[in-house]
Amino acid sequence: MTPDADGAKAFYDKVVGWNIQTTHGGGAEGNAPGETPYGFIANPDGSMTGGVLHLDEAMCEQGARPCWMGYIGVDDVDSALKAIEAAGGKTVMPPRDVAMAGRIAMIADPCGAHVYIMTPTPPPGMENAENENAENTAFSPTKNGSCAWNELCANGQKQALDFYTGLFGWGLGEAMDMGPMGSYQLLTKGATQIGAVMEKPKEMPVSAWSYYFRVPDIEAAKAAVTANGGTITLDLTEVPGGEWVLNGIDPQGAHFALIGAKA
Repeated sequence: MTPDADGAKAFYDKVVGWNIQTTHGGGAEGNAPGETPYGFIANPDGSMTGGVLHLDEAMCEQGARPCWMGYIGVDDVDSALKAIEAAGGKTVMPPRDVAMAGRIAMIADPCGAHVYIMTPTPPPGMENAENENAENTAFSPTKNGSCAWNELCANGQKQALDFYTGLFGWGLGEAMDMGPMGSYQLLTKGATQIGAVMEKPKEMPVSAWSYYFRVPDIEAAKAAVTANGGTITLDLTEVPGGEWVLNGIDPQGAHFALIGAKA
């Protein structure tokens, strides 16, 4: 979500290697008349990672701010909302259908972190394909440009873990001891590690998800961040497995994170 889609494109295309299309459709500005401007994020190989929603003045007046929002896939958004609310979550944005994407709703988990749930619309020609056979290009631990890691800082780690594992079929992997900061509890989906949940640091104002996008050269990506108006908030930090991460703020004010190896 950004108030300046063209500015976001200029930044992330250079940092991550994406090709962001800031609009779609057939209106005068690329979207259908009356439709909120929305574009798509293409990976270096042409596959899709996500979308770009333009925040207009009215949205910002109502409290919307530049940010990255994740999506959790569900079989039926409307049914999932009932289970989410029964488990202590809240509906922030009621279900709606998005052309070329699917049916979505925004929720807040019991700790207050916001995330979307989504029942995607299959690509043309794949309407009858089995979901488990479809390739997920938005999340991939190894594909450049994709989200490779999902990290939740929660005001109540156990409550968050109970919520997500109970609703979405996620499992628990290793719990890594971080000393005074508590544990870094890995999350799994089947045999794949998809992210982790940790207790929110006191200096962090609210619970929130961070999404780590994979880049082929983390040092080159860092240089591109600073050269194109971004701010580094967590400098290069080595993580288990020999890779490196960084956190930053893009020129429009959205927090982002990157992961990759040193070339």
